[in-house]
Amino acid sequence: MKRIFYLTFAALLIVTLPGCSKKGSFFFFNKNKKEHVAKHHRRHKRHIRKHITYNYVLRSDDYDLKYQKAFEYYNERKYIKAHDLFQQLVPHERGLDRGDEVLYYYAMTNFKMGDYVTAGYYFRNFVYSYPNSEFAEHAQFMGALCYYLIAPRWSLDQTTTKDAITQFEIFLSKYPNSELVDSVNHLIDKLRFKLQKKSFMNAKLYYDLEYYKSADIALNNSLKEYPDSPFKEQTLYYIAMSRYLYALNSVHKKQKERFLKALDAVMQYKNDFPDGKYIKKINNIEQKINDKLSKLQTSK
Repeated sequence: MKRIFYLTFAALLIVTLPGCSKKGSFFFFNKNKKEHVAKHHRRHKRHIRKHITYNYVLRSDDYDLKYQKAFEYYNERKYIKAHDLFQQLVPHERGLDRGDEVLYYYAMTNFKMGDYVTAGYYFRNFVYSYPNSEFAEHAQFMGALCYYLIAPRWSLDQTTTKDAITQFEIFLSKYPNSELVDSVNHLIDKLRFKLQKKSFMNAKLYYDLEYYKSADIALNNSLKEYPDSPFKEQTLYYIAMSRYLYALNSVHKKQKERFLKALDAVMQYKNDFPDGKYIKKINNIEQKINDKLSKLQTSK
């Protein structure tokens, strides 16, 4: 009897233990206990994910995690870390829903890091690959901006400057109503200024070297190429001076013809810039040319 009593008591004790159920077998956890454990697990998982290291994400095969952390790093301006994750995401997401977004932000991380050559390449690649993307307009602008930023100072080769102008003009033709139109036109003006300055300075170099005939030709070519150049006044002045000095150093029989040609250049300057910076010098040259022509006339 004692044995039966103890067995019965033990069974009742087990059934009434906290977290156990009378249903089926002795050790079923009840519903409340399950929920408590699940909530604790989720909180623990979130806590772990929040403190996941960059190196762990970089080595992980979880591309959703890489995607999440790449944008976290980007928004925190940790562009090097964001760049490395976007670099892994680009081939994985190509052709998928997130492909355009990932490629765009990969180009942006290169831009933010100051690598304008690489950024420009990927912006142009983006425009080609995703022409209808919501990011296409800005990618087109950024690709041109990269050319603008790597274009050298006026005294160096200006191929990149011309490429930048071409890319901005493509942008204007594709997005004539864009909010960026005014900014693009301003940047084009700055790029053209470099080309205009280089053209003028290269032509003036002949004048500085006292090759007056070559200076006359080069300065006129510069003016034909850039008729609205901010260096127009200076160009006309040096054309007049080049012709005057060329005539002055010519043989006697060539002087009249060349002084008359110099006088034409003087008059063009006075017509275009009657109150110009060089007007006193031009008037002085005009007087000297007229004196020379008078002497040539009487010496016949």
